[in-house]
Amino acid sequence: QLSDQQKMSESPLSRFRGVYLPPALHPLNKTFVKGGKWKNADSAQEKRRSFLRDFCKKYNSRKKLQTHLVHLVSRIYVEDRHKVLYCEVPKAGCSNWKRVLMVLNGLAASAHNISHDDVHYGKHLRKLDSYDLKGIYTRLNTYTKTIFVRDPMERLVSAFRDKFEHPNSYYHPVFGKAIIKKYRQNANEEALKTGSGVKFKEFIQYLLDSHRPVGMDIHWEQVSKLCYPCLINYDFIGKFETLEEDANYFLQLVGAPAELKFPKFKDRHSSDERTSAEVVRQYLKELSKEERQLTYDFYYLDYLMFNYTSP
Repeated sequence: QLSDQQKMSESPLSRFRGVYLPPALHPLNKTFVKGGKWKNADSAQEKRRSFLRDFCKKYNSRKKLQTHLVHLVSRIYVEDRHKVLYCEVPKAGCSNWKRVLMVLNGLAASAHNISHDDVHYGKHLRKLDSYDLKGIYTRLNTYTKTIFVRDPMERLVSAFRDKFEHPNSYYHPVFGKAIIKKYRQNANEEALKTGSGVKFKEFIQYLLDSHRPVGMDIHWEQVSKLCYPCLINYDFIGKFETLEEDANYFLQLVGAPAELKFPKFKDRHSSDERTSAEVVRQYLKELSKEERQLTYDFYYLDYLMFNYTSP
């Protein structure tokens, strides 16, 4: 086992060398697509798919699986009726995606009347790792696999704002207390007791620390480690920046009911301004030049794989 220090110092790409490379991409099944309005979405899709495929070819050499299959698929949700596999990337439209999967699965009539708690804590949807190996392989080989991603810095700032700038009965006591204790000099008793009021700079210190006082979390984990895009051949790569168009095109591809459209509403803190490039810029100002560079390095693979421009 490499020490954390060694892991940090090795090239982030070397983690992907020597892993199993899946068979060539299947062409998308466009049987259900009606009308010519999806031309742009389709062309964007083909570009993203071939870009990711080329990236993975370049950085994979030997054909060997180094990570246990069950772990690889632990973030993938299954919708059996329309044969959909969706890998959850938090802060990239995942709450509304889960609502859509519930509707597709016949668990709800509309995406609009499903509460946030029902989506995340209702245990209505099955994950791929809950099936036996045969069930996992069959679905991986025959279902339409999708992943929705977001600019890494925007996703990071969005996660920070959501978890640390609003009351939260889990993130403040678990992450907040540990972060304030380790990275804030002369922290007062109240902050140490509640874990509220974590500053963005302190959060980044925690993120970049190879000896973090508390582990990683899916809301700011790299997409490369959540969904393994070089090991699992995703048929469809959606982006948060074109979320509605991509999502509605995907629904057409899998033969969803015509009346089902991807919801537009913001899941939580709906009065807050959305995390945009401008909002991100304000947060990044709080960091030193070195911290900004190291944060970019942390998400380097995500930038490369999904062709995002470095900030």
